Amino acid sequence: MTASNHTSALASRLRKYGEWAVVTGASDGIGRAFAHELAASGLNLILVARREARLKALAEALSAEHGVQCRVLALDLSTSDALAALQSATADLDVGMLIASAGYGSSGPFLANEITSELNQLQVNCAAVLAQSWHFGRLFSERGRGGIILLSSILGFQGTPMSANYAATKTYVQALAEGMRHELKAQEVDVIASAPGPVATGFATRARMRMALAATPEAVARSTLRALGRRTTVRPGLLSKALGWPLSAMPRTLRVRVTGLIMGRMLER
Repeated sequence: MTASNHTSALASRLRKYGEWAVVTGASDGIGRAFAHELAASGLNLILVARREARLKALAEALSAEHGVQCRVLALDLSTSDALAALQSATADLDVGMLIASAGYGSSGPFLANEITSELNQLQVNCAAVLAQSWHFGRLFSERGRGGIILLSSILGFQGTPMSANYAATKTYVQALAEGMRHELKAQEVDVIASAPGPVATGFATRARMRMALAATPEAVARSTLRALGRRTTVRPGLLSKALGWPLSAMPRTLRVRVTGLIMGRMLER
């Protein structure tokens, strides 16, 4: 099958879920890459992030290039009324996909980080993802079709020294996606966890890390969309694939030590 046929087949699979897709964290990085891929497949988009100006610029560019409709929702997902705002903004639309890619991390000794930031990270990475998955999961189940993509991480398969809270949040996301996939399969709702290794985005700057062998956001988005409906977990990126199987074969205590060494090297650089 040619590349164009692959693209056409993927677009057809994605459009079966519905006319609209919600993408959180759409202003940058992986979320932005998902928005481009979905628009190229002909899906209309609800773009969600905090930075309204960046969202509007992205919406205009996607509409001009692909002829899709885009709605912009400037929203801080850590707030208590975030789900209500998202529900209101999408109530009149045929939403068929949720890409919950908003999130951020921290690095360094756990006790050296500010508790306010760590609690906010928990809210954005876990509580907001839970609320979105519950709301759209219900809608998709009642309708009998839908797709949900949750962003996990290679760090989510064990505790990780020097990134303890972030890894813990991704463990939660990974487990949530795995459980939801089996629960919702009978309702024709596809759920997948995307667990990349390092990705070349603004995430590393915020987490104060330098990443080697980083995957591109575009590669993460493409490989995840291709695997949706076919796998429970996808591991985009060279490092995620290279470390995935060796780490899984180790005792959990050894995996923790190994990932701690890797994180330490990233911070040293």
